[in-house]
Amino acid sequence: MLQIIFSEVGAKELAAMPRKTQIEVVDGFQVLPSDFEKADEKFGQLMRAGKKIYRYRVKDYRIYFEKQGDIIYIRCILDKNSLKDFFFRSKLPISEDQLLQENPKFWELLESNA
Repeated sequence: MLQIIFSEVGAKELAAMPRKTQIEVVDGFQVLPSDFEKADEKFGQLMRAGKKIYRYRVKDYRIYFEKQGDIIYIRCILDKNSLKDFFFRSKLPISEDQLLQENPKFWELLESNA
């Protein structure tokens, strides 16, 4: 059994959503311990200084989280359209995970409430 804990940032982002959207996002975040055996098939993955951050998409949102033993620590929840629009406008040829992994502002967001 996995326990899900929200960071302060993740909780604020979830609370800012309409109630129906909150329920859809939480209900859609279906993660089992066995999913991590083939994590590369189910989750996007970012690495920094040996720390692995997973990315999971639910509806129009991307959930960024860490797994620490049996605890899922949700760092932030971002509207996919904000990233999608950015990639569409910039027409960057690299993957989303690679771009985020190399962006220090993204890591600042995730670590703002570590």
